[in-house]
Order: sequence, then C-alpha cells, then structure tokens
Amino acid sequence: MQIEYESERIEEYFNDLNKMKRKIGAELTKAVKKRYDQLKAAKTFQIYLSTGLGRPHKLDHGLSGYYGISLSGNERLIVRPKAEGLEPEVLMDCDTVIIKGVEDYHGKKQEWLIH
Repeated sequence: MQIEYESERIEEYFNDLNKMKRKIGAELTKAVKKRYDQLKAAKTFQIYLSTGLGRPHKLDHGLSGYYGISLSGNERLIVRPKAEGLEPEVLMDCDTVIIKGVEDYHGKKQEWLIH
C-alpha cells in the first residue's frame, strides 16, 4: 500500500526515525514502525483491516473518516484511507492511506504526540 502524510512535518518524522525516537521514545517508535511496515505490506486497506493487526477501528467525532491503529495501551496511529467511502468494497480498491499522526488517548483526554 502507498503511504501519504497530512503534512510535511509528519512526513519528516516518518522519514527520520531518529527524530521520531527523540520525540516519542524508542519503544513507541518501534511500534509505529511495525504498524507502518504492516500497512505498506498490505495490498489494500481492506486487506489490512481483515488482518486485525493493531485492532484497527473507525473513529468518530472530530476524527470521523479516520481509523485508529493501536500501538500500545494508550497510543494509536491515526490514518485515513484515500477513498470515496468506507464501505468494504470501496476499501478493497483503496491502495493508499494518509497518516494524520500518533495520538495518546487516556479516557477523554487526547494528546497528539506527532501531528
């Protein structure tokens, strides 16, 4: 699958893992890289969803249209499929996701770690 980014700043972190490591730590960077590699390996977003890796789930409220992919207990990678809808048949043809960032969510608190 192809990976795009919502901003150049986010892209910088994903292209420089040492910079990411300084920002969010080694363990979380390792988890981000693992999910990133899994997304890249999937042919389409629907195929990735069907693996269940990272417990991908649709988000709502201000993040409607995005998916959260678990990195650890409270951190998740936020991505949006580059598609005209979120139906499985549409996502089966979706070969690109856009990374919004990495978020820490504790209950109702949401803090962007990379955004």
